[in-house]
Amino acid sequence: MKHLLLVFVGGGFGSVLRYMIGKYLNSPETGLPYGTFAANILGSLLIGIILGMAAKNNTLSQSQTLLLATGFCGGFTTFSTFAYENHVFLKSGDFTSFALYTIGSFVVGFLAVFLGLYLVKA
Repeated sequence: MKHLLLVFVGGGFGSVLRYMIGKYLNSPETGLPYGTFAANILGSLLIGIILGMAAKNNTLSQSQTLLLATGFCGGFTTFSTFAYENHVFLKSGDFTSFALYTIGSFVVGFLAVFLGLYLVKA
């Protein structure tokens, strides 16, 4: 039960922060989802740091890892919004934004995880 509560609390904080970032960074004028992109990349960096710390000499406890990685990062990042925003690009015929957003999100997201892991090792 304690683990469920930790994930719940972490997820709530992550979701609220993602909402705020999206509210201020997503561009209704251009339709470009800067907020979602920023949340997903920052979340990727954070999960790399968090899981790197958890693996490094057990720096984080299982409870801290559940709160931060599973809860916070899980609530902060969003694949469903990313998928929907790509659907909107495709539906409107904006294949360039679709390609840039999709490829950029995957490439930069992976690099951010690797950077987070690297920063912990350094």
